[in-house]
Amino acid sequence: MAQTTKKALALSLKKMLEKKTLDKITVIDIVEDCEVNRQTFYYHFKDIYDLVEWICTSEATIALDGKKTYDTWQQGLLQIFEYVLKNKAFVTSVYHSIKREQLERYLFNVTYNLLIGVIEEKAVTMSIRDDDKSFIADFYKYAFVGLMLDWIAKGMKEEPAAIVDRLSILIQGDIFFALEKFKSHHDY
Repeated sequence: MAQTTKKALALSLKKMLEKKTLDKITVIDIVEDCEVNRQTFYYHFKDIYDLVEWICTSEATIALDGKKTYDTWQQGLLQIFEYVLKNKAFVTSVYHSIKREQLERYLFNVTYNLLIGVIEEKAVTMSIRDDDKSFIADFYKYAFVGLMLDWIAKGMKEEPAAIVDRLSILIQGDIFFALEKFKSHHDY
């Protein structure tokens, strides 16, 4: 029941963001749209930004849907882009709000989870330190999220598939080669 209420509150916020900016929406607006009382809202969330945080974290796993392998990372990244595009009003409003770091944290987390899954799979037969694997995932995470934030800032006009295709061409085999370099670096 609690999840249903949270989802309803999230849906109301997203719906309102089609017409208003985040800073113009109040808890009262959300509860009236949802037909619940303010106590119900405050039982689940401390404020609207807490609700934004919950939306970002709860929907992160759905966006990836298991696409965390070397052969499917492009599909996983495309799904993150498509999630952002599908939730354009929400993402744009959060991006332009004082809580932009929540959106960035969401994108960094979901992208890191995608990449570390790919790296773990490729490194399974290699002797590579966990901090080196994490370093590689961080490097690509910052590149991917940087491109995504730039795309959001420019109004999400370019097709996500075109961006992912270009990225795929650019880094084809790079993750494997990075792992090889760290492996040989520690063989001495």
